[in-house]
Amino acid sequence: MDLQESNNLTQLRGALETLGESIVLGTVEQRQLEEVRNGLKLLRLSGEFDPSTCTASAKLEQSFSEGFRGDGGGDLSQSIIEFQNALVRLAPRRSTSENEQESRAAAFAELAQDPELLQDFIGEAREHLSTIENGLLKIEENPCSSEPIHAVFRSFHTIKGLAGFLELGPIQELAHEVETVLDMARNSQIQMGSAVIDIILASADHLSHSINAVEQGLNGQPVVFRSNASLLERVRTLIGVETKHAEDSDSEPAGIKKLQASDSCPDTGGIDSTQVPGTADPSRVDSDPSPNAGGVPNSRIPPSGAEGGNVQAAVTSNGASANMVIRIETAKLDHLLDMVGELVIAQSMVRHDPTLGNSENVRLQAHLAHLNRITDEVQKTTMTLRMVPIGNLFQRMKRLVRDVARKAGKQAELEIVGEETELDKTVVDGLADPLMHMVRNALDHGIEPTPERQAAGKPPVGKVSLRAYHQGGHMLIEIADDGRGLDKEKILAKAKQKGIITPGSLLSDSEVFQLIFEPGFSTAEKITDISGRGVGMDVVKRNIEKMRGRVDIHSVRGSGSKFLIRLPLTLAIIDGLVVGVGAERYIIPIFAVTEMFRPTASMISTIKNKHEMVTVRGRLLPVVRLYEKFGVAPKNHDPCQSLFIVSDFDGVRFCLMVDEFIGKQEVVIKSLGQCFKNIPGIAGGAILGDGRVGLIVEMAGVLGDNREVVA
Repeated sequence: MDLQESNNLTQLRGALETLGESIVLGTVEQRQLEEVRNGLKLLRLSGEFDPSTCTASAKLEQSFSEGFRGDGGGDLSQSIIEFQNALVRLAPRRSTSENEQESRAAAFAELAQDPELLQDFIGEAREHLSTIENGLLKIEENPCSSEPIHAVFRSFHTIKGLAGFLELGPIQELAHEVETVLDMARNSQIQMGSAVIDIILASADHLSHSINAVEQGLNGQPVVFRSNASLLERVRTLIGVETKHAEDSDSEPAGIKKLQASDSCPDTGGIDSTQVPGTADPSRVDSDPSPNAGGVPNSRIPPSGAEGGNVQAAVTSNGASANMVIRIETAKLDHLLDMVGELVIAQSMVRHDPTLGNSENVRLQAHLAHLNRITDEVQKTTMTLRMVPIGNLFQRMKRLVRDVARKAGKQAELEIVGEETELDKTVVDGLADPLMHMVRNALDHGIEPTPERQAAGKPPVGKVSLRAYHQGGHMLIEIADDGRGLDKEKILAKAKQKGIITPGSLLSDSEVFQLIFEPGFSTAEKITDISGRGVGMDVVKRNIEKMRGRVDIHSVRGSGSKFLIRLPLTLAIIDGLVVGVGAERYIIPIFAVTEMFRPTASMISTIKNKHEMVTVRGRLLPVVRLYEKFGVAPKNHDPCQSLFIVSDFDGVRFCLMVDEFIGKQEVVIKSLGQCFKNIPGIAGGAILGDGRVGLIVEMAGVLGDNREVVA
């Protein structure tokens, strides 16, 4: 096929989809019929039609006059769909020539001139792929539920329409074929068993890779789509086998079962065995005029439609907008947050200005108080703009549980609680990899095989649960399982073998469990392609600590384990204690502070004349002199004249020695840049109310070697 023929085919497909959409809306025009007729004539002259395509073409032309007069609209819709399917089945017999590939490259180069359009497509397609994955898992749990099938169908339908509009042929082609399978399922021609769901999930994964390729093209890299030939063959086999099955009821294809009236889902209704596969019931087209309802599966939904635009609106029956969501670039949102942060700093500086503070002008003080209230409200509202439900991340774990459990030969289910809980988008993005590692480990190491569970008196199906909730200004995420639990003795033995701890060390259960986060630590007896190499949990801890969070572990041998992740609600603002050390100001995150006190001489002691300790409530805690860590001159070297702050971080309690406590303040975190980002003990900086810069203390870096003293 040369370049001209490829363009003719593309134009014909577009004209057919536009005509199909107009039939649904009842707005067919004579010019639309003429466009299709001209496209058929040009393509027929090229010699590309095979016998089946010629038959479908003749039937389509025969339906034109009847359909346009209004006495055969259903037949016209069906003829359009039959011809579209014939065109798609013609694709495997065509070779993808150099001219065709050049045509695709030229088309993408033209699209790249409008990157905003492609970005919209990429974002929407990924949303639909998420809907597809969640919907398929719901179908697998409850095959009799029809709504998830309709939702998955609509998502594939929209991806196909958008890809066709943008001339992304490989994406459109695969989405179209899968859409045909789903339409057959909607019309009760096939049952959505595991074999069918596996193929559709594989198709969704392939579409995800193709969308990533489009995104790479926007970034200036070559656009290379993976070959979809084998996947298309699998999908078309489903369609082809089912078509043959409709003609020969004596044949029962493996993995696909035609629904009869006596099957377990009687509410789906029977089907007409003469109905063309991939064709919706014409009566359903008439009863649902919405172009999004899928009455005509191959009608294109334009990018500006309800499922494909930059603005999505739910409109009530009286035309008033009930809810509206506007897509905004993340860069613009980040800039807005930065400016609000600057506003908060400026407002704080005004509030602490001594000239204004000492003013006795009542009206001025009232205006300043009003400014404070408005600034606080703007700050709170702006911070909510980055808050997103954590449910989208939790839902992605369903697919992981399904695939890992099947690969490990286990039965497991995922329970989700609190998916509507909101968290800063940056935190949610940073949680994806740690959560994936922990869920995978729960399935591989925690959940037992079915025989072992039954022997222990447990249900045959293991349970992994994800919970999210707010507590004390923090987000808590629980990853729990009802499996074996952690083996404390085995962990200790492995730690001693690797030299992580010395023989005779006395550790609490919490400290023992924290050992699994050491690099390269694993108690697995054999390495699998799922886990066992000791790579992952140390990365989990490191990533969570980067977000100013921590992980606690609770486990009972034989009953299961629970990992508790504690995170701040946002990474942009922090509540902290402002302390003074010499002439410097430091900010200590308030979530790490337990108490403050001034010690007496009897409370101070040393171990081996090396490690300074303080006795707090009968327990020895190491002392960290902050001025020594950062090399500043203190106001006083005497501990009894200083202030001690008891901090609890990562299961270790210690005391920070500072000169004075200045106050509590909510500060906007500022990066220190590339040159100073890796300074141990410093997490960033903030501008204080008096205009001075305070450094935010990172507890892990400050604690340093004192962790060994506690151990």
